[in-house]
Amino acid sequence: MLRYDSKLIARAKELRKNMTPWEVKLWTQFLRDYPVRFQRQKVIGNYIVDFYCAKARLVVELDGGGHYLPQQQRDDTRRTKALEAFGLRVIRFCNADVDNSFYEVCTVIDNAVQQTPAQKK
Repeated sequence: MLRYDSKLIARAKELRKNMTPWEVKLWTQFLRDYPVRFQRQKVIGNYIVDFYCAKARLVVELDGGGHYLPQQQRDDTRRTKALEAFGLRVIRFCNADVDNSFYEVCTVIDNAVQQTPAQKK
């Protein structure tokens, strides 16, 4: 079981109710009905990740325009390293990828799940 800051639970619930259009698209058109369970806005450590698959130990993050500012890039790098310290893999997509290359985004996520040792047949 992963550690988490219980103070972030209310914020995670709020974020689930107010997902971005890109999160809604990825959730409703792919992850919600994916054969391996994903969770939305999951608290892990001191962070709330966009999507998490416990069985694959995989975090999927969607990045808007603000993620390309220098300070936010540093914060994202620190966040990724902290999540990786839990033994998780983190994959990131920009919102434009969800808009313009949705099939490819879904394929990358599916491949990441399938490459998890527990998922191999």
